[in-house]
Amino acid sequence: MQLEFHQLDQRWEHLRVRPAAQLRQLMASLAEAGQQTPIVVVASEERDGRYLVIDGHKRIAALRQLGRDTVDATVWPMGAVEALLLDRSLRFSRQESALEQGWLLAEMEQRFRYSLEELARRFDRSLRWVARRLALVELLPATIQQQVREGKIAAQLAMKYLVPIARVSAEDCERMAAVWVTLHCDTRQAAQLYTAWRGGSRVVRERILQEPELFLRTQRPSERETQPAGAALERDLEMAVALLQRVSRRLCAALPEMNRRQQEQTQHRIEDARRELHRIATRMEKEQESKHAEPGATDRDFGDELAARQHPRDGAPVEVVTPGHTSSSAFELHACARDSQSGEGRTVPATGPRSFEHLQGQSRASP
Repeated sequence: MQLEFHQLDQRWEHLRVRPAAQLRQLMASLAEAGQQTPIVVVASEERDGRYLVIDGHKRIAALRQLGRDTVDATVWPMGAVEALLLDRSLRFSRQESALEQGWLLAEMEQRFRYSLEELARRFDRSLRWVARRLALVELLPATIQQQVREGKIAAQLAMKYLVPIARVSAEDCERMAAVWVTLHCDTRQAAQLYTAWRGGSRVVRERILQEPELFLRTQRPSERETQPAGAALERDLEMAVALLQRVSRRLCAALPEMNRRQQEQTQHRIEDARRELHRIATRMEKEQESKHAEPGATDRDFGDELAARQHPRDGAPVEVVTPGHTSSSAFELHACARDSQSGEGRTVPATGPRSFEHLQGQSRASP
C-alpha cells in the first residue's frame, strides 16, 4: 500500500544510525530507479489511522528530500514490540553495533516497561549482555549519541574510546567528540588522541583538548617513514649529490686559507667518500649482472640480496664511480683542490684511508 508522510509515526527513528554518505547513495538510487523495497509499518496502537515505522527511516528521509509525497509500505499484522524484535532478527545485511542494540533495549525498557530479565529472554542473551548495552546509552551524553546517529562519529569508535572517557569526565567526552567531528579524525587519529588523553595528567589532557591539531602534527609519520623504499633511496641519493655539490663550493672558497694539516684531513675524507661511492657502484653492478645470470646460478651473497631489496626504480639516475672515472662529485672536489693549490705552489699529499664516519654524519644534514 502507499502511505503519505503525515500518516507515518517515526518515533523509533532515533534507534538507527543514518550516515550522510549512505543517505546520498540511497537518494541517487531512488532518483534513478524509484523505490524498490517497501518500508515496514504496523498499525498504531492509538487507532488514529497512523502507522508506526519499523524499518525504512532512511528511505523516508531520502524520498522527502526528493520531493515525493508518498511511500510504498508493507503492514505487518502484529504488535509494535513483536515487530521490532522480528525486524532485528531479520537484519542480515549489516551487523548492528552495540550502541544501536543499547538504543533498542532502552526503548523497550522505558516505553514498554520490560525488565532486564525479560529483555535477556527476548533477545536470548545474558543479563550481563543487556546491562552492558544499556550502560552504553546511559554513559554517553545525548549530544554524542546524536552525532553517532548522524554518522559523524563511528559507533565502534564511540564505544571503544568515548565511553571510557565518559566514565571519567562527561565534559571531556563531549569535548573529545567535538574535536573528532571538527577535525574529521580517522581511526588512527582518534586512537592517538585517546591514548594521549588516557595516559596524561590533568594539565596534559587539557592541553590535548585545547590544541588537538598541534598534538596530531607531532604524531604524523615523517615522509621518510611513509614513502616506499625505492622512492626513499632515490631521495637519499639526490640529497647526497646536493650535499657533495655544496661541499665542493665551500672547499673552493676555503682551500686558500687551509694549512697543510687541514688539507691532509680533507683529502682523507674525500678518499673515504670516493671508496664508499665505489662500493655502492660495485654492488649495483653485481645486482645487474645477477639479473642476467642463469636461473641455477648461486653466486649471490647476502650483500647482493640486500642490494636487490634496496635497488632504485629502473631509469633512476645513479652516479657510478669507478677507479678510472671522474664524473662524481668526489672527484670534482679533488679537481677543485688541485686547481686551488696550483696558484699557491702547494700540493696535497696522497694519504692512506681514514674513517668515513665524519662525512656520513654530515650527510644527514639537509641540502
